[in-house]
Amino acid sequence: MTETNPHIGDVSRDKRPTAIKGLIFMLILVVVCVGLVLAATRLRSEEGPKIAKAAPIPMTVQVAPVELVTAFTLNEAYSGLAEARRNSALGFSTGGRIESIAVDVGDRVQRGSILASLDTRGLRAQLASANAVVEEARAAHSLAMSTVERQRKLKMQGHVSQQAVDEAEAQADTALARVEAAKAQADIYRVQIDLSRITAPFDGVVTSRMADEGTIAGAGQPVLDLVEAGHLEARIGLPANSAARLTPGETYDLKTDVGTVEAILRSVTGVIDPAQRTVAAVFEIENKGQVASGTVVRLTMQRDIDEPGFWVPVKSLSTASRGLWSIYVAEPSGSGWKVATRPVEMVHTDGDRAFVRGAVEEGERVITDGLQRIVPGLPVEPRDVHRAAAVNGG
Repeated sequence: MTETNPHIGDVSRDKRPTAIKGLIFMLILVVVCVGLVLAATRLRSEEGPKIAKAAPIPMTVQVAPVELVTAFTLNEAYSGLAEARRNSALGFSTGGRIESIAVDVGDRVQRGSILASLDTRGLRAQLASANAVVEEARAAHSLAMSTVERQRKLKMQGHVSQQAVDEAEAQADTALARVEAAKAQADIYRVQIDLSRITAPFDGVVTSRMADEGTIAGAGQPVLDLVEAGHLEARIGLPANSAARLTPGETYDLKTDVGTVEAILRSVTGVIDPAQRTVAAVFEIENKGQVASGTVVRLTMQRDIDEPGFWVPVKSLSTASRGLWSIYVAEPSGSGWKVATRPVEMVHTDGDRAFVRGAVEEGERVITDGLQRIVPGLPVEPRDVHRAAAVNGG
């Protein structure tokens, strides 16, 4: 049998951790941590707090100096359409088969030109019959007049009574009436033949053709559209106070996409349109060949506004409260510049610039761009955009 050593169990029992050993380990750990904290505190006290000694670099911004004015001139533009004075939809007064159409879209025609015609063979046959009736009536009237002459001679000789003469004269009057009736019937057919043709009522341009040869056209059915080419007029709506400054008979310049044309003011209606709240001014365009019907024309008028203020770019404005706006200016600060705000009120906008008024002095530098990058108090380096443009141009 193997003997067990009694000292082995004692050794293994001594290596187990005890409460005293754990306490000693915790005390050592606390001492080490306190030492590290004291060392870090001493080192920080020796170096001192971290303080930024270099000033931030000022941001370069573009500025424009304020130029105060006591009034400004406003250019007002009003639009209208240049249209033909007359525009007719032409058709036949009676129905029938279209025999010919002599024009097409875009053709220029003169007044009285035959543009289209119907088949008039039936009407011409009726006219020939009516002319024969006229000749027959004339022959009967001639015979009746001869009878009247003979009866008058016999009356003078005493061979017939006055009643016979009166009867002959009545028959002659009846024959004459038949002649006039036959002539009127013939004239009806002549008028129908004339109305079977479409003639140009004025000089113009054919803008539409709605039928071709062989079509059965109804009475009053439009076949051609004719627009007057010799006269154009423009109707432009203006506010009543602006229309009052126009003088009928004077010449004004109207701007179009193809240039400027001269127009004579024919009249001002003087009646305010309830829908548009404007007064219509009618202009006659003189150089008609340069402008096509339907062209947009614009009348520009100047109006003096007695309002103090100054012009700034629209992009230099930022919204503020109570309907006001704000601008940023570069104001002196020590040896440099910093950003400051100024509240302003917008008076008028004109394209990419605005006329404003506010507590701004002459010559102050308004920051014109990059507003999203700046805040009040930020150091900046102003750059005059007007001066830079002059230097670059020179």
